Amino acid sequence: MSKLEVDAIEPQSGTTLTLGASGDTINLASGATAGFGKVLQVVSATDSTSRSTSSTSFVTASNTLSVSITPSSTSSKIFIMCSTSTGVTNQAFYTIFRDATNLGTAQGMVENYFDDADGDNRSSICMSILDSPNTTSSTTYQLYFKVNSASENADIQSNNTKASITAFEIGA
Repeated sequence: MSKLEVDAIEPQSGTTLTLGASGDTINLASGATAGFGKVLQVVSATDSTSRSTSSTSFVTASNTLSVSITPSSTSSKIFIMCSTSTGVTNQAFYTIFRDATNLGTAQGMVENYFDDADGDNRSSICMSILDSPNTTSSTTYQLYFKVNSASENADIQSNNTKASITAFEIGA
């Protein structure tokens, strides 16, 4: 086996550098880091207190169902996953906020709709999004929700089930 030691490798032309051929496996030595496409850190939080709203504007689900992460580079991506049980008397919307920014649309990322005046709908939701916060400052991700009409009600962590939110920093 040969050993090649260099300080830098650059493509001969263009901007693509190919290591190995189709079907090859490229290994890094134990303790070595690639610095790209790698999970750099993970933060997670859970909450199991039932919360409800009749607000037609997005409100925070709870301060405990949020995560703060400090990206190590402005080029890092943050992958967020959030899951919870829900209940709604008619129509509710759920989304993830980065600090004060809604990462979904005006109607959120997930809609829960129940068309029956005799009861309410219980289900679960799971949302995920890949964010590019372009910062190295502490950034908070949090679940928010709202209803379509003030005469409606929506809840999360129905019957005190456990909800979770997790943020993964992905090196660029």
